Amino acid sequence: MPGRSAAFALAASLALTSLAQASELSLLMIRQEGCGYCRQWDREVGPVYPKTAEGRAAPLQEADFHDPLPAGVTLARPPAFTPTFVLLADGAEMGRIEGYPGEAFFWGLLGRLIAENGHE
Repeated sequence: MPGRSAAFALAASLALTSLAQASELSLLMIRQEGCGYCRQWDREVGPVYPKTAEGRAAPLQEADFHDPLPAGVTLARPPAFTPTFVLLADGAEMGRIEGYPGEAFFWGLLGRLIAENGHE
């Protein structure tokens, strides 16, 4: 019965989409003392980040470059420099922004990462 298998495939696809959208996103900022680009992000984005749609979709966590990662965080590869912004879904890396490209580019890159991972 071709109709039943197509319906089953559609239902499975919808269930997977719902699960992907139900994952908890966060943004991990990996920084270190003395990082000028980290301070620039702090001035330009930091104060408004939690008030934005992106900040609500992916709340900010911070970690020091030299310290172990927070519990439950898995990265695809270690960060090479600071700042590195890692989009996490349930603690697993989904994408990253290496460096701070300035406020305008940061928002565009982050918005694209969030959208690519099934969140608006």
